[in-house]
Amino acid sequence: MSGAGPIDLTDTELFLTGKHTEAFAWLRATEPVYWNHATDGTGFWALTTYSDVLWAYREHALFGSERGAILGGSFRSAEDTAGGRMLVATDLPRHRLLKREIHPALAAPVVARIGATVRELVDRAVERAVAHGGADFATEIATELPAGALMVVMGIGYDDAHHLIRLTRRMVGFQDESFVDTGGEQRLRLAWLQAEIFEFFSDLVATRRRQPGDDLISLLLRAEVNGRRLTEEEIYYNCLNVAVGGNETSSYTACTGLRALIEHPTEYERLLAAPQLLPGAIEEMLRWSSTNAYVQRVAKQDVERGGVRIREGDSVTLWNISANHDETQFPEAHRFDVTRTPNRHLSYGAGIHRCIGAPAAQLELSLLFDRLLATGARFRLAEEPRRLRSNFIMGITRMPLEIV
Repeated sequence: MSGAGPIDLTDTELFLTGKHTEAFAWLRATEPVYWNHATDGTGFWALTTYSDVLWAYREHALFGSERGAILGGSFRSAEDTAGGRMLVATDLPRHRLLKREIHPALAAPVVARIGATVRELVDRAVERAVAHGGADFATEIATELPAGALMVVMGIGYDDAHHLIRLTRRMVGFQDESFVDTGGEQRLRLAWLQAEIFEFFSDLVATRRRQPGDDLISLLLRAEVNGRRLTEEEIYYNCLNVAVGGNETSSYTACTGLRALIEHPTEYERLLAAPQLLPGAIEEMLRWSSTNAYVQRVAKQDVERGGVRIREGDSVTLWNISANHDETQFPEAHRFDVTRTPNRHLSYGAGIHRCIGAPAAQLELSLLFDRLLATGARFRLAEEPRRLRSNFIMGITRMPLEIV
């Protein structure tokens, strides 16, 4: 990599072509705290080793979240408009107070209801795919995971759940021509896409004001933080937080996980012979996929790491996708191993910002792969999967399968 010029981690082609694997290996070995220059003269720090990424997650007093989880060059604006209002973009003490209000919508009894709904949807989708001898796994099966979760958490119907998935996919895939018209000015496009989602939530908020329930929106309408009710925009942002987090992690991990099993048939045969290995296999799928490639933080004060000085106000990115393939933490990290243990991956983050929906995602993935294993079927890729054009979400948007 050293002879190829500076590495630019905002370059989506690096990820679409798979060259990021080599790039991160080189960075971990030679420049683990890396300054990524931007064409406008700005830039950001990239932490790429497991120890550095975990350190930054845990040091929430040193690294703040209110600039937003996504780089300004890749998403809304340099200063995220959700800063201080959306759970993922808040710091203590507000983060703790807001999380306390949202948590009941994803607590254990709700996760159990999500499981029951997802099981029903997955059973139907898998039965249909087996009967037809194939399906587009990405659009016909994997999306049933977030659909089931949204139906329960948001208190909406099946069609509305899939409509919301399409809306959030368009926003996350704002650089992907298969989702949106990529012509025109990027920030205007993003503003329009976000406005579509907020319009969807606006209608739900109006309905819940008249007919409150136990869903997330009803909880947020009743919530108080520091003695103050949330504004409608704060409600929209936190609904968006839950929807995007839930939509992307489970379904995209499912796609990458099944693809890994197809490309490593020995591991799939091990699972078929010993289904009790599935919990460990799910963890390996999460590590392998690293669906949420990175998160952004901002340095709250000057700090030194690895002999490098990070200045107050600098943008710092924590690369989960690199940390999860760090050989010092995961021996033979390049190998997909359903029996890997220990497997302390960072796909859900760590510290106070560990994904609030992790238990639901874990259950959804387990239900899906348990159902796939129960068929006893083998799967083949009918054509090369299509990847999402993004350096933030590692997703597969199309994955036609043949089932034999």
